[in-house]
Amino acid sequence: MGLSQDEIFEKVQEALVDALGVDDDEVNREATLVGDLGAESIDFLDIVFKLEKSFDINIERTELAPEDILTNGAYVQDGVVTADGMAELKRRMPWANMSEFEQNPRVQDFGNLLTVGDLCSYVGSKVGSDG
Repeated sequence: MGLSQDEIFEKVQEALVDALGVDDDEVNREATLVGDLGAESIDFLDIVFKLEKSFDINIERTELAPEDILTNGAYVQDGVVTADGMAELKRRMPWANMSEFEQNPRVQDFGNLLTVGDLCSYVGSKVGSDG
């Protein structure tokens, strides 16, 4: 049986509040993990651990942080993700909303891409949500 979107959001929210020491009300679906909630790369390990435990899933680090794409000269030129790179990111991260990033796909801004909503979609894709 899948989880509802609300159940997924509540557990993701709980994990983020725990990992980042932020308030419940700061964690909404539109909040970006890095920009709004102040997550740093070390925090992602904690977030991943908490989500794995909470949802009983296995999370590959490269699924959430495709650094192999962002550091690959075939996909990045002058600090900007190329069209091929964008295609690869979308293939790897179908649950993430790339539309804003696509308008100005600078590698350094990639960390600001992921929102709480994206994370919920990701978890939903792993646990099989009910819509």
